[in-house]
Amino acid sequence: MNISNPFQVFMTEAPDQAKVWMNAAKALDDASALDKKTEELAYIAVLAAVRLTSGMPFHVQLAKKFGASRKEVISAVLLGLPAAGNVVIQSLPVALEA
Repeated sequence: MNISNPFQVFMTEAPDQAKVWMNAAKALDDASALDKKTEELAYIAVLAAVRLTSGMPFHVQLAKKFGASRKEVISAVLLGLPAAGNVVIQSLPVALEA
């Protein structure tokens, strides 16, 4: 999996905080009622809406691992168009490259 450089630095330089962050993320994941593919597609949509492209490759790879198609990834990226506007299209090339 492609972990972004900023996240790698976070894990290396702040391991205590990274451990807490990862535990919280795992607990939220465990509490989710969504199946893994749907959860990753939803997360991709959020990443696109908030313009956080650094995490896009990692989560696209996870979505594909859980069975997401190319069209589903594209749809997830573009899902926020009505609410967030065309800022989401900035994530499209990053998602497709992953």
